[in-house]
Amino acid sequence: MYSQAEENYLKALFSLSNFNGEVNVIDLSRELAIKMPTVTSMMKKLAGKNLVHYESYKPLRLTEKGKIEAALIVRKHRLTEMYLVEKMGFGWEEVHEVAEQIEHINSPAFFDKLDQLLGHPKVDPHGSPIPDKQGNMDVMEYRNLGQCEKGDTVKVAAVTNESDEFLMYLNSKEIYLGLEMVILSVDPFDGLIVVCYSGRSPEAISQKVWERLLVEKLEKDPQNRK
Repeated sequence: MYSQAEENYLKALFSLSNFNGEVNVIDLSRELAIKMPTVTSMMKKLAGKNLVHYESYKPLRLTEKGKIEAALIVRKHRLTEMYLVEKMGFGWEEVHEVAEQIEHINSPAFFDKLDQLLGHPKVDPHGSPIPDKQGNMDVMEYRNLGQCEKGDTVKVAAVTNESDEFLMYLNSKEIYLGLEMVILSVDPFDGLIVVCYSGRSPEAISQKVWERLLVEKLEKDPQNRK
């Protein structure tokens, strides 16, 4: 059993480290909006529980035990978000705060049931991978929209920003996971990308937006190639 505060620290470390990397104490402090002395005190506490590698003035790293515990917290959060969207009809912009509360429930059977009811999904409503019961997680090989070229056909696979404001903006543009779009042009000066999708008029996408959109490039049908 871990306190809610400890779980929040573990989840933040998981996110900032991309599961396997190092985290600067300053970055962790900023992420959680908590003062440095408090963060340092908590790191010492988590180190005492063999969850974090901590040394003064050196980057933080999750231990193997810490990685698993953090991944299981993330699993609960993302399964909850998926259930809220798929079974309860919430929008993808509405689920984060609710999942933040439910993720602290200590009931593996409850979350196993959610997983079963959802058909064991691999990703959450924002395209982020859902860790399995052992804390393992698939690595998604996506690129952001700006890494694609004129003429490419792509499918929206995930978003790197889950703020309500950003997701509501995507809603207003009818952009969602699984949407296919064709890149009509890429401005070499300001990076503006013009795309078309779903029978809409061409849509201009700014760098602020496209750098947060992760996509899969779709291969063209050989029979339709010129």
